[in-house]
Amino acid sequence: MDPVIEIAGEYNIPVVEDAAQAIGARYPSKNGECKAGSMGTLGCFSFFPSKNLGAVGDGGMVVTNDSKLDEKLKKQRNHGAKPKYYHALIGGSFRLDPIQAAVLLVKMPHLDRWHTMRQENAAYYDNHLAIRAGIKTPAVAYTREYHIYNQYVISVPDRRDELRDFLKTSGIGTEIYYPVPFHEQECFRYLGYQSGDFPCSEYAAKHAVALPIYPELTTEMQNYVIEKIGEFYGE
Repeated sequence: MDPVIEIAGEYNIPVVEDAAQAIGARYPSKNGECKAGSMGTLGCFSFFPSKNLGAVGDGGMVVTNDSKLDEKLKKQRNHGAKPKYYHALIGGSFRLDPIQAAVLLVKMPHLDRWHTMRQENAAYYDNHLAIRAGIKTPAVAYTREYHIYNQYVISVPDRRDELRDFLKTSGIGTEIYYPVPFHEQECFRYLGYQSGDFPCSEYAAKHAVALPIYPELTTEMQNYVIEKIGEFYGE
């Protein structure tokens, strides 16, 4: 983030951090250790149920240290009104409803412990999957404690979709994030890119698969996942 913020500062460009899947993740900035979402002009978080800190429905949060932006955001989330019925801006109904807020307040004190459990699960996967031929585990920048593992995504050598089917029949859920690269999405066809223009993105889309990583995952469960992956590849 340091280079991004430095360049943005030179041209007076505000930085909006997409921290939707990174709440609690840390970055060793030259100004000291910082958490995701706290370095830019704005930080955006998601509370979708699948996130590390998830509500029971849709929800999110935007944070800023800029008092003028703070005031503007508060208006925009409430139809652009302040006070009630006086609309200075065009906004919408983007308020977090009380049920979602109540769930998040109950879960938040447990978040750091859940991060630690995810980190431990990731370390166990790393130690036992890295020995499998052709399987690449997630890269760790700095030290593992900086990562919060909203997902644990590996790259497999081949037959990714067949592997997913095999794991599914064994009672193991997996997911693909994301199966179609941006340049191959229909909405971006007008840009004129073709398949093959971004080989690394295309490779990831065909070879990446996310394994279970939730905090309550036991060692026995992880061993089962590892065993089934090895069984599929004949190891």
